[in-house]
Amino acid sequence: MSGDPLSDALAVADARGVFSGGFTAGGRWAIRLRGRDRLKVNVVARGGCLLVAEDGAEPVALSEGDVVVSDGRRSYVLCSEPGLVPVEPADVTVDPLTRMGTLGEGEDVVCVSGHIDLSRDSGDLLRRALPELIHVRSTAAEAPVLRWLTRQLMAEMAAGRAGSAFSSDHLAQLMFVQVLRACLGEAGSTPSGGGLPPGWLRALADERLAPALRLMHADPAHPWRLAELAAAAAMSRTTFAVRFRQAAGVPPLTYLQNWRMSLAARALREDAVPVAALARSVGYGSESAFSNAFKRTVGVAPRRYRETARS
Repeated sequence: MSGDPLSDALAVADARGVFSGGFTAGGRWAIRLRGRDRLKVNVVARGGCLLVAEDGAEPVALSEGDVVVSDGRRSYVLCSEPGLVPVEPADVTVDPLTRMGTLGEGEDVVCVSGHIDLSRDSGDLLRRALPELIHVRSTAAEAPVLRWLTRQLMAEMAAGRAGSAFSSDHLAQLMFVQVLRACLGEAGSTPSGGGLPPGWLRALADERLAPALRLMHADPAHPWRLAELAAAAAMSRTTFAVRFRQAAGVPPLTYLQNWRMSLAARALREDAVPVAALARSVGYGSESAFSNAFKRTVGVAPRRYRETARS
């Protein structure tokens, strides 16, 4: 691993950005969107609209340059005004070349859509670390980069050149990285964690805890002790343990074990390395000790996990 917890988590989750299209809209319009158990991404490239969650929450006003990411568990509506009956995406005529649909009358609003595919690890590693809805405003520090990526994505859509689908998906992935950086920036500037639930991303946003996280990620097989991690964070063991648990939701050494199991799960999905060798690579002296820890954390034995993942 790189020792960069954000890069590591994206690699282990095998999170992949996928551009799915978008729409232009004008007049009175509304469309219901579903993440279908994936992280759904919407970028307002032109104009403005409302996001209405279907849980009765207050509508969220979106302006040009805003980005929203939904955890995909609930549907929501993008619209010109509340109270309109939304259309379903399947009922919208889409240009097969640009993958853009048309809603209402006019082109006052342009929205680009995509999703983050988390199917390879069931989405648990990333999804548990994120709030239900992320709203990155056009005034955020990451906004200029997001605007540039949006322009590049729209240029790929319009040109339809060879390789545009591949390029678009990678641009969507880079946009997601910027969204996560915005989350880190907001969480690090507020004592409450900026709306992030307890998890690795909120812990990473804490500058005092980040050095300890980087140590665990850089060398997960090392038998880290609480005193070593606390020293890296320049805290006493008690202060470090309490602060880490508040941010990450689990004690430091439990976090380390969970991270080791995430690494092991990825290796079991992708590699043919023997379980005994895998056990040593994540800090276990015996295959049986690793297998017991993996089963406690994941719910199935390593060999069964590998068989299921590959089938």
